[in-house]
Amino acid sequence: MTETETKKARDPWELPDVTGLVVGVLGGTGDQGRGLAYRLARAGQQVVLGSRAADRAREAAAALGLGVEGADNAECARRSDIVIVAVPWEGHAATLRELREELRGKLVVDCVNPLGFDKQGAYALTPEEGSAAQQAALLLPESRVTAAFHHLSAVLLRDEAVEEIDTDVMVLGDKRADTDLVQALAARIPGMRGVYAGRLRNAHQVESLVANLISVNRRYKAHAGLRVTDVDGAPGA
Repeated sequence: MTETETKKARDPWELPDVTGLVVGVLGGTGDQGRGLAYRLARAGQQVVLGSRAADRAREAAAALGLGVEGADNAECARRSDIVIVAVPWEGHAATLRELREELRGKLVVDCVNPLGFDKQGAYALTPEEGSAAQQAALLLPESRVTAAFHHLSAVLLRDEAVEEIDTDVMVLGDKRADTDLVQALAARIPGMRGVYAGRLRNAHQVESLVANLISVNRRYKAHAGLRVTDVDGAPGA
């Protein structure tokens, strides 16, 4: 069998075991970061919250419980195998520049959505690099940058009464081994499924869609998520 045939024959739902990996969340004291940290820790993942101020990170981690630890951003990056970037867009570039050394060789998962807001609501911004994820890749040339977790409701993530998060997670990246790891991480959260959605150059469309979901949520008083239809594979359980 040729290499091409082997790739075609591979089951896309055979994903690696990520249970032993440490997950760091930069921006872990914000709503989205804290929500992701809570869900992953609740699923049994070891999680480290990162913040510019170590005291804030430790305080937020103690409030979450579940074995979550807090540290400043640099320490969080050093201690983690997978690092989720959940900082505000305004501080995205500066944060990554500061952590370039600590993030060297790490699997970085960017979930930042460049958005603007005015009287008409949310709208997508277009970074000079094309997307937040592409900006991260340029700033972190020695890291393995992927993009995922953009479309999750922070309200649902943090609601302890919600047992399952009914949504797919669109995962983008240029190396299958990396996107497989992120898909497997998403599947750790009950109800969630990671779905490969293309190379990193396609991240802008995924980041921008959040503006549409915000409009949906405001109109229907909802916490909308996404499902990709006609794709075999059970959600995470």
